[in-house]
Amino acid sequence: MSDHPVLHVKGRVLVGPDDVRDELWVVGGRISYERPGGARDLRTVEGWALPGLVDAHCHVGLDAHGPVPADVSEKQALTDRDAGTLLVRDAGSPSDTRWVDDREDLPKIIRAGRHIARTRRYIRNYAHEIEPEDLVAYVAQEARRGDGWVKLVGDWLDRGTGDLGACWPREAVEAAIAEAHRLGARVTAHCFAEDSLRDLVEAGIDCVEHATGLTEDTVPLFAEHGVAIVPTLVNIATFPRLAAGGDAKFPRWSAHMRRLHERRYDTVRAAYDAGIPVYVGTDAGGSLAHGLVAGEVAELVTAGIPPVEALSATTWGARRWLGRPGLDEGAPADLVVYDGDPRADVRVLAAPRRVVLNGRIVG
Repeated sequence: MSDHPVLHVKGRVLVGPDDVRDELWVVGGRISYERPGGARDLRTVEGWALPGLVDAHCHVGLDAHGPVPADVSEKQALTDRDAGTLLVRDAGSPSDTRWVDDREDLPKIIRAGRHIARTRRYIRNYAHEIEPEDLVAYVAQEARRGDGWVKLVGDWLDRGTGDLGACWPREAVEAAIAEAHRLGARVTAHCFAEDSLRDLVEAGIDCVEHATGLTEDTVPLFAEHGVAIVPTLVNIATFPRLAAGGDAKFPRWSAHMRRLHERRYDTVRAAYDAGIPVYVGTDAGGSLAHGLVAGEVAELVTAGIPPVEALSATTWGARRWLGRPGLDEGAPADLVVYDGDPRADVRVLAAPRRVVLNGRIVG
């Protein structure tokens, strides 16, 4: 990797929330805290440096109608990159984005395979739509296709009741999660409502997306089992608009969505206060734009999570949860540099000064 330039990053390097160093070097695309012998500064970058941000719920290769061509996927990934997101947990996509792994200028992706949903109980063209007797087989398939994660659709609109409802019987998710774990994969699930959560947690699920249905009964259950949540508050902000569109045909569903939206900040704060791990995710790629990671961090702060903890949810803590390095000696040089201290004001995340990916300045 001798074609990589040597970079000198100086100012304040936030290796951790309390581990602040004056400089680092990028040699051969990797981080070093020792000045390389005989090296010349080919480029100096100054400011407040953070590990590349994490969007732990993002969909590259997907739009509101289903899979998209590679050129659209590329634009999505570039938009995230330019916003400072250098690690994506792709929480379900029908597109094959493995080609991204060969591009040093695009964010790194941890894939969860394709969504697995109940027949006619999710957005058209997104998921494998199956019945409970096939759930174990499809979970095994997506565990092998993904990068250590599988994504279930835990609840959705039930046209029979006109409201949100759980998609899977308890015994089906127990068997499916056990199979994923046997294959070395973690399982997460889309859940808006209340009634799917207990079964999923007691079945051994690792994470829940959105988790707007958390209540005083299930918050302690999540905490006891160590189940993480990714609240996607920038997506939950769309609930009133969605509810308005369903008022005529599904009034119970619309009223439910409004209630979930109204208590969203209280829900997230209660989860945090109980010790539930909370991570940053935007749900970009369906009907939501990419590049919203800074807005999601700000939303967590609005919900009452301390700024440093909200920052960790997209940097140090999120990378540790996903098993990826931060600003560690010898790690790939994926970092973002800002003009101010993001611990003091997370809003600085909206304006990266420099983006460095695989040791190269890309933005």
